[in-house]
Amino acid sequence: MFMQEEREQVVSYGRKMSQDRLTAGTSGNISILDREKGYMAISPSGIGYFDVRPEDVVIMDLDANIVDGNRKPSSEWALHTAFYKKRADAGAVVHTHSIFCTTLSVLGEPIRPVHYMMADAGVKEIPLAPYVTFGTKELADAAMQAIGGSKAVLLANHGIIVCGENIESAYGLAVNLEFTAEIQWRAEACGTPHVLTDSEMDAALLRFRHYGQPKEKQEK
Repeated sequence: MFMQEEREQVVSYGRKMSQDRLTAGTSGNISILDREKGYMAISPSGIGYFDVRPEDVVIMDLDANIVDGNRKPSSEWALHTAFYKKRADAGAVVHTHSIFCTTLSVLGEPIRPVHYMMADAGVKEIPLAPYVTFGTKELADAAMQAIGGSKAVLLANHGIIVCGENIESAYGLAVNLEFTAEIQWRAEACGTPHVLTDSEMDAALLRFRHYGQPKEKQEK
């Protein structure tokens, strides 16, 4: 099967996304890019995550042409291709309707630096894009105009979309931002949250550059 590994990962992480309650029903979508081939594997439209099989995952190029697969791709394919065109470091994209990220997007609020885990996105605040009808190129354009240097952007009255070097890092960022959004919402429900200062976030961003295990050296 063409791009079998990527297709299997889309299936696996789609189920994980549902199990972790980062999305509900058939909402949300996942893609993984092979930059050498110029193709992305993206979840199909309107199929429950526990019903999707690897052969249901659609292979597209970044100009929206279907390269392999018999299913209709996610309605948000334009959001995914926009990320890959904007960020050369993006290898996977995860779009969720997670409860607290979506709640803040409905309130018209960005995700603020109420916790240092925000630094995982490479910025001090997750921006908010204005509301645009789902599944349109206009939504993708609005998201890219708002995102700046961030790895993630909130979509007003919709959800959040993030990217990562690979599916593991993209999914991890989606989890971290949902955690941060929940902390922000809960703190605001109780009072006025303390937001980390620019200097505090600068220190966190610096630490995150070396966070985790070092990458294995490539053999010469």
